Amino acid sequence: MQESVALKSLRDRPFELLAELERRGRAATASAATDLSEAGEWVGVALRMAGELYLVAREEAREVLGVPSPLTRVPGAKSWILGLANIRGQLLPVIDLRAYLGSGATPISRNSRVIVVNHRDIPAGLLVDEVLGFRRFADPEFTADVPATIVHCARYVAGSFHRGNERWPVLSLRLMVEDPAFIEASA
Repeated sequence: MQESVALKSLRDRPFELLAELERRGRAATASAATDLSEAGEWVGVALRMAGELYLVAREEAREVLGVPSPLTRVPGAKSWILGLANIRGQLLPVIDLRAYLGSGATPISRNSRVIVVNHRDIPAGLLVDEVLGFRRFADPEFTADVPATIVHCARYVAGSFHRGNERWPVLSLRLMVEDPAFIEASA
């Protein structure tokens, strides 16, 4: 309650109000960071495919894009390669992730997104049903178990996180893009 009184007293002094808000923000962030570093934390990008929830390690995803338009079809490519997109002057192959995994085509909707893989040598954008943002998990919530999923992705699942009744399989994008089946994209 005392903090809100102090902020009200600074209402007519905007610079001092902003400085106080910044100070409080930094203090709150510092204490939260200390708590998380002690517990051990894993951060990933949550996504939805075929109605199921998945995670991708934050460091394996470079960015998330809307579905680029237009996509230039690649003659002779496998059906799961939707085409090439020009993203800020760079050509990016866009792959239908569900189709690559043998689980049918991803229906494109306004929630569909492309996750750009953070890999030095293999550029790829993976079309998914939806990206739900970042999710944070404590290290003890991780298990090496590979849960059964509708999407046939067990060979790329690097364990899962459990929270309550939810299971979040972790897809390894690095394993996926380095797989010879992924690299050999000609039909």
